[in-house]
Amino acid sequence: MDKLFLAAIKEETIGLDYFNHVGVGKINATYNTLKLINIHKPKLIINYGTAGAINNNLKGIVKCTKFYQRDMDVRGLDFELGETPFDKIKEIITSQGGYSCGTGDSFVNKKIDMAIDVVDMEAYAIAKVCKMENIEFKCFKYISDNADENAENDWNKNLAKGAIAFATLMKTQF
Repeated sequence: MDKLFLAAIKEETIGLDYFNHVGVGKINATYNTLKLINIHKPKLIINYGTAGAINNNLKGIVKCTKFYQRDMDVRGLDFELGETPFDKIKEIITSQGGYSCGTGDSFVNKKIDMAIDVVDMEAYAIAKVCKMENIEFKCFKYISDNADENAENDWNKNLAKGAIAFATLMKTQF
């Protein structure tokens, strides 16, 4: 299999039967991505999912090319927000252009300290596995909410719309 399509949950990919689901959060995404790599041996992994927009100018589907771990916070020991102590990989950049994605194990519904475009809960983990396993990575996020006090209601309301938008994107991208 040359391409492996990954999303967190089936509710994000209704009607997109070719997706594998890795679960919510960085640990589930890491573990299940590695399992799927061992089974399918892909050359390219395509991650799709929903995301909250920190950059409120974003709408629809966006391509993410820069990935950060937004909840790694060891600033008390003089590391930067998002920097894992003693890890050589501080950020993952897959190509020029695109938007930045901050991944963390929390649903964002208020202002955060990191300067990024969107927030999610899996992309950084999948991007890092791909980087370490030398697998090409592409990531597309559907803006489901504005990562604010209305995020939960907006996410629920917009969840299914993203799968339709991704299916349309697939006709031109892959």
